[in-house]
Amino acid sequence: MSLNNDKSMKSDRYLQIAALTAAAGFVVSPGVQAQDLLRTLQPLTVVGSQDAVRELPGSGAFVEAVQFRERGHTNIARIAAKVPSVFVRDEDGFGNFANISLRGVDGTRSNKVTLMEDGILTAPSPYSAPAAYYSPRPARMSAIEFLKGSSQVRYGPQTTGGVINFLSTPVPVEGESRFYSRTTYGSENTFFNHTWYGDSETTDAGTFGYLLEMHSMFSDGFREIDGTSRDSGFDLVEPMLKLFWQPDTALDQRFEMKVGYTDFDANESYAGITKEDLRRDPNRRYGGSQFDHHDAEHWRTYLKWVGTPSDILRIESAVYFNQFQRNWDKLDGLRGNGLRTNVGQALMHAPSLAVLQGFGTGEIFTRDAFRDHEAYGWQNQVNIGFDTGDVSHDLAIGLRLHYDRAGGTNQQIFYQSIGNGTFGPANPAAVAPAGLSEVFATALFVEDEIKIGALTLRPGIRYEHLEGDYTDPAGKHDSTQEYLLMGGVGATYELDETNTLFGGVYRGASPANPQGYLAGTESEESLGFELGYRHRKDALRTELVGFFTDFDNLIAPLVGEGGGGLMPSANGGSAESWGLEAVVEYDLGEASDWTYGLPVYLSATYTNAEFAGISGSRLGNGAGIFAGATNGNEVPYIPEWKFAAGVSLTAEKWAVNLDTSFLSSTWGTGYNGDPRINDNGTLADPSAVDGRIDSLFLVDLSGHYQINDHVKLVGGIQNLFDTQKIVSSAPLGPRANAPRMIFAGVEVEF
Repeated sequence: MSLNNDKSMKSDRYLQIAALTAAAGFVVSPGVQAQDLLRTLQPLTVVGSQDAVRELPGSGAFVEAVQFRERGHTNIARIAAKVPSVFVRDEDGFGNFANISLRGVDGTRSNKVTLMEDGILTAPSPYSAPAAYYSPRPARMSAIEFLKGSSQVRYGPQTTGGVINFLSTPVPVEGESRFYSRTTYGSENTFFNHTWYGDSETTDAGTFGYLLEMHSMFSDGFREIDGTSRDSGFDLVEPMLKLFWQPDTALDQRFEMKVGYTDFDANESYAGITKEDLRRDPNRRYGGSQFDHHDAEHWRTYLKWVGTPSDILRIESAVYFNQFQRNWDKLDGLRGNGLRTNVGQALMHAPSLAVLQGFGTGEIFTRDAFRDHEAYGWQNQVNIGFDTGDVSHDLAIGLRLHYDRAGGTNQQIFYQSIGNGTFGPANPAAVAPAGLSEVFATALFVEDEIKIGALTLRPGIRYEHLEGDYTDPAGKHDSTQEYLLMGGVGATYELDETNTLFGGVYRGASPANPQGYLAGTESEESLGFELGYRHRKDALRTELVGFFTDFDNLIAPLVGEGGGGLMPSANGGSAESWGLEAVVEYDLGEASDWTYGLPVYLSATYTNAEFAGISGSRLGNGAGIFAGATNGNEVPYIPEWKFAAGVSLTAEKWAVNLDTSFLSSTWGTGYNGDPRINDNGTLADPSAVDGRIDSLFLVDLSGHYQINDHVKLVGGIQNLFDTQKIVSSAPLGPRANAPRMIFAGVEVEF
């Protein structure tokens, strides 16, 4: 099947379901009583605001841009450091290839987290290929929403972990034109800019608004590649246009359109270096990785309509289209007599290591992997407010029709190790198809927020029907269907105006890809419980949560396994994750009525995530980073302890921030050891993917000085003490975090 297929095989079905929904989806039964349902025309959000966190029936966080922008944080790993139970495995030191986990779920390529931007699915192919190495850039956002405990009803398809919703810059409110620009320059020639201008105006036809935005970031990178002057940096350019129209009609309604684009190029590699070499020089890369290059383009668009026909009825509908294409030419293996083909094994085999460095006899080869992703859909939500006696309801009904696809090609390119640290000219092989994976998904949810005095219950159910198709590289086509049922109930109880109890029980699911279902893979399932307490009063905010999640039919992460096709998902046993989360925030200056602020915070997470119910003695090598797991072993890259603490001193014109974070050590694979032992007790070919991931303590210092109402000087030092340790051994070998990075610049706002 051609990669340019326009999905005609799905279009008739899509239009039929759409027509039925248009006719029947928004019918409201008469006779309901008026309710205090907000008549807001702003698009719906996951959390909404810092204040709205208090109303959540589960654990969540709302991180405003002012918090991470003040500190110069552009890496989601640093931004999420203070959010409990959010773990980010960073590969390149800048957050360009983030691996995000929530509460012990596998974080590889964020494929078990529902990623959204402005409430729209933003992963390139969230159903057919969720592990696509893309997440929105935090630095251009106005806020980031994290929802861990109660996302299984409204948000999918990945509901075993949770949801992260990135909120892009909003159009300024009526009558307020605004210009904003932040520009910084720092270590490794790292340049950052985020500039936007927006305005809105009321005419006889209604209120119009627009926003023009440009975000860019360039860096030479901090890793040095042996035997070449080529840098390890990246270039990023992201323009965006957002428009809205609120017509002057009897019906309160709003139309909003967004078009965003990403152009990203990076000299990034899958390959790491040996643990010994990393200890000596954490910023080194071997010469064999000099040909690695990643380039990607991403289009994201939507058209939303919001209407509030009455005080008790609100409707939001959106059509969207996302396209993502990337080409990653990356070191993929070795060829030669007695050499280890897999790069992870080659790092622990002296003759193969010499070839990677350009001094041995043999060849290396890269895999030029082109991937083409498309996703489009139509999603709707209706909120109906009504009363039944003394009980008030906010009934939410949602429907989404979604199609996505993932296809591409592969080409191996061979280079001869010359013997003096250099490599011979490229010798490309033929281009081969990688296969084509497609999914058409129909998702429906119903959730009712029931308020009975101080008690609020939120029961709900989610249903998804998946129709998958897979065309293998040889052209063979197969189809499959899957039905997913999720849901649960959450509750909050207001003890008084400042204290709230909350908790819930939720069943989640994460689908396999079509080729996985065709190979017999089952959907991953979870059953989660949580119980928490919140306190909000004046300058003090606290939250304490206990959670337990039981995962079944784990879908193993297939990363660094080699092979050129779109690999099938595979089950990898079961796991259990339980822990405690705590957050305390207090502004001593505000509480003491001082002329300056002294806010402090402490965030702590304890997590025990272990495999339980592994079939057989060990998972095989086809299980990615789960390989080697046995019952009781720790889930890779889920630290037992996570801490973050900070203090700021704020005055009228200046501020200074000190932020710290700590992650305890973890394991790189489910084996929890090094070297790997085969099932029969013999020594296997050891792999650098195995082994201990270091604990890491980081300190950041930042601040600003306000020159006048419009101009602010900004600056900071990230990783103040220049601490570098192993933060990842995936995909193919150890790599360290970024070194000390200094930045300074100016922020302008009118």
